[in-house]
Amino acid sequence: MNIQDFRFRCTEGKIKWSMHSASRILQRGITRDDVICCIMNGEIIEEYPDFWINPACLIFGYSVENRVIHVVAGIDEYIHIVTAYYPNMDKFEDDLNR
Repeated sequence: MNIQDFRFRCTEGKIKWSMHSASRILQRGITRDDVICCIMNGEIIEEYPDFWINPACLIFGYSVENRVIHVVAGIDEYIHIVTAYYPNMDKFEDDLNR
C-alpha cells in the first residue's frame, strides 16, 4: 500500500464518504478538508490488508489547523473514508505516530 495512491485519488476527487463516517467526523469537529490535508501530507503508519472494505490503512498526519489527526481509509479505484479522529495523545510515543 502506498500513500501516493491515496494522494493521486485525492487530486482526482475520487473519495467516497459513507453517511456514518461523515456524521462521526462532523461530531468530532473534523472537516473534509482536514481529512484531505492528512492524506496529502501524511504517512501510512498501519496497514489492514484484510479490512472489511478493501485493503485499508491508518494514515497519520495533520489537520488544516496543524492538529495531529488519524484517518482510516480503504482504497480501490476510490478512497473509502472509514473514520477520522484526533488521537488520544496519552497513547502515543513522542513522535505521535506510534
